[in-house]
Amino acid sequence: MKKVDFKDLLEENKHIISKLCRAYSNDQDEFEDYFQEVSLQIWKAYDSFKGESKISTWIYRITLNVCLSEIRKNKRRISTSPFKPDFDAADHPSDLHQEKVDNLYNAIKTLKKVDRAIILLYLEDKKYKEMAEILGINISNIGVKVNRIKHELKLKLNGQ
Repeated sequence: MKKVDFKDLLEENKHIISKLCRAYSNDQDEFEDYFQEVSLQIWKAYDSFKGESKISTWIYRITLNVCLSEIRKNKRRISTSPFKPDFDAADHPSDLHQEKVDNLYNAIKTLKKVDRAIILLYLEDKKYKEMAEILGINISNIGVKVNRIKHELKLKLNGQ
């Protein structure tokens, strides 16, 4: 693979990688470490991509696996302290919007690891079939879990 191709691949999918890394990291340094490790793993595995799924699905799976692997390796407990990554202002146009996004991510960080992955896929507008493929879960279980997680997040965001 040419470096230009790899750079374009990362650029086209950086939002997927960033959202997952943000949800599983505790601070900017950890976020950057996760993002770098994901990039390395995509680079190493790119030649083995068979095209049996969309490239974004494949990248999502790698990113999720790296984040979960890093958590296990570091044996850290996910903190729910506010996290303010260095994102472009264009990604988050207002302070009120940013506060809502931060509150949502903080609530998501309190979920179990698998539930976190499910809701992040849901927020990416992934179809249940694709979510099941990425996570290795039955499609019918995805719908049940999504509804349960949405209810749980609603309670957390409303302070209950």
